[in-house]
Amino acid sequence: MLPWGLGRGNMLKACTLVKRIQGMEVETFQKYWLGKHADIVRKLPLVKRYVQSHPLLGGYRKGELIYDGLAEIWVDNTEALRSMAKSDAYKAVTKDEANFIDSKNTSLLLTEEHVLKDGKIPKDGIKSIGLVTRKNGMSVQDFQTYWKNIHGPIANEIPVVRRYVQSHTKLAGYNREPKPSWDGIGITWFDSVDKMRTSIGTPEYESTLADGANFTETTSQNLMLTREHFIIE
Repeated sequence: MLPWGLGRGNMLKACTLVKRIQGMEVETFQKYWLGKHADIVRKLPLVKRYVQSHPLLGGYRKGELIYDGLAEIWVDNTEALRSMAKSDAYKAVTKDEANFIDSKNTSLLLTEEHVLKDGKIPKDGIKSIGLVTRKNGMSVQDFQTYWKNIHGPIANEIPVVRRYVQSHTKLAGYNREPKPSWDGIGITWFDSVDKMRTSIGTPEYESTLADGANFTETTSQNLMLTREHFIIE
């Protein structure tokens, strides 16, 4: 594994927001994804790291989530991604996806990762995934600058956040159709759900929440609480 503070921000990170096929139970989906499909993904060339994040089952108590998980793949650059996509191993991956993934409701973002708080990922901790849409009328460049340089330091003050990463959608993605589904993904790690809940209502949390209105259109419905699984490290 690469040292957390190094290198990964210079890599290309492909983020796939996954939706399961209609009629498949969540637990069946998670088992298949983590088992058979992960074994197929392990054969991909040029992949530096691959992580699956599975929503907590309790998150479905109020109904369906917008996605059923996040797959993150790190490669050196766009050329490496293109080479990987031409491989027989990649063809096997995409063929298997039809067994459990609804491709029409799955979103791919090519991103650049920024580590705002370089803490250690807690063992058995909680990974909070926030899907971010920039404020109406705001340029992508202004959004990314504000999110990283102004909002980032504010969010960093929340004391129970162990690690904080922003994944910014690559600018090249806006030059083609369809446009990216999201402008970025904000990821924070906590020791537990209870620890995360202790942050709610604190001055630092309230400041972070209030600042969100300055640059996003995101709602709480676009938040997933997950546990992550390291497939390739």
